[in-house]
Amino acid sequence: MQKLILAPVIVVLLALAACADTMPTPETAAPTPTDTPVSMTEPTASPTTIPTGTATPADTDKEVLIALYNSTGGEYWTVSHGWLTDAPTGEWYGVEVDAQGRVVQLFMGGNGLEGHIPPDLGNLMNLKSLGLQANHLTGEIPPELGQLDDLEWLWLDGNQLEGNIPPQLGNLVNLVWVDLRGNQLSGEIPPELGNLFNLQELYLRDNQLSGEIPPDLSDLVSLNVMSLSHNRLTGEIPPELGNLVNLTRMFLRGNLLSGCVPASLQGKADSELPDC
Repeated sequence: MQKLILAPVIVVLLALAACADTMPTPETAAPTPTDTPVSMTEPTASPTTIPTGTATPADTDKEVLIALYNSTGGEYWTVSHGWLTDAPTGEWYGVEVDAQGRVVQLFMGGNGLEGHIPPDLGNLMNLKSLGLQANHLTGEIPPELGQLDDLEWLWLDGNQLEGNIPPQLGNLVNLVWVDLRGNQLSGEIPPELGNLFNLQELYLRDNQLSGEIPPDLSDLVSLNVMSLSHNRLTGEIPPELGNLVNLTRMFLRGNLLSGCVPASLQGKADSELPDC
């Protein structure tokens, strides 16, 4: 039986103790699924080969899931119930589908994934939620993820991802939550992220990001929380960020910032800098 999409449930988790921010209200983390199976079932059959010319969009999504399995050591996952069997993909662990069998949620957080994120994930065109956090993923974030026009939730935190944040993520204007914290990402924060006008939560802390905070982030008109702490950011806090009328918390500690906290951000920004 196909599953209908379950709306992601956001719960509040404690920030990492080793480098926790010190604002009165702790940062939040990605929600976790509420229906995690208690046991693992090993794959029992090889996936059915779809004859050429008869593949449907749901079949294409299935091939993408198989690519994820092969790229991230699926045989060693903590839970792999249903994967690579003849069961409908909606019955594969961590997968939610819509009435047409298209994948709309893929939640594999803390499931022992190792290896690279396959660029094939950019072909899950109906995907709304992607949760691969708290695994052992390495390599770069595929720029192909910027093709997921319907994506609303992106959790890649708690891995060993490296390289730059793809500017293509700025194409995902439906995103409301981005969590890339706790990786080894480097380079500058792409100014293209300022295009995410629906974004409410942005977590980039605990990486190796450098350069200045792009003033383009002042276009994130829906943003409530911005976490950039414990990176290698330099320069001054852009005063334009004071235009973020919905911003309640900005975490900046553990960087190499200079200057002072603009008056419009005082009481919101947590940093070592004095008030202007």
